[in-house]
Amino acid sequence: MTGYVLTYFPMRGRAEPIRLLLGDQGASWKEEEVKLADWLAGKCEIKKQSAFGQLPQFKDGNFVLYQSNTILRYLGRKFGISGGSNQETALIDMVNDGVDDLRSKYIRLVLLEFETGKEKYEKELPNHLSAFERILSQNANGTKFLVGDKISYADYNLLDLLHCQLALFPGCLSAFTLLNAFIERITSRPKLSKYLKSEGRAKRPIIPEK
Repeated sequence: MTGYVLTYFPMRGRAEPIRLLLGDQGASWKEEEVKLADWLAGKCEIKKQSAFGQLPQFKDGNFVLYQSNTILRYLGRKFGISGGSNQETALIDMVNDGVDDLRSKYIRLVLLEFETGKEKYEKELPNHLSAFERILSQNANGTKFLVGDKISYADYNLLDLLHCQLALFPGCLSAFTLLNAFIERITSRPKLSKYLKSEGRAKRPIIPEK
């Protein structure tokens, strides 16, 4: 059995950085959707089979993985975009962990605390974004990627996270020149641009529709 299969809910969520990576690397994959209502009602067999009762699930032939960041790291190694040295690999892991820290705060906001926590989140967001602006500035003065001379899985993760922030707070990057340039530079990559304009991308909401 060959081929990639990505199983997730009909939304972008934690599966979207995986799609960005696959699209930009010119890979093809099959999407299998799980209805969120069925998942919450315990009607999905895949929930019982998954390692931690979570999605996304990623299949590479007969090899099955769970945990979105583990999938990103696996694909990073497979496509040769996880660092050119042990130090670069460690830095990419570090930055990706930082992305996930902010993503966890974002998920908590939109799913649990939107009405009560939006103002506080927006006030603190510049502090979180400034860390990524600073990291970009330390690599070729912010003209390339997060780490090194080659795109990595962390770049896709950050790109998706920034799209999520802009959807909630359209002006949140107004003070971040390098982050704005980063988005423009990454999204202009031909294969990634094609995916971003695809019907599959367009039909998926960032978060579950209520």
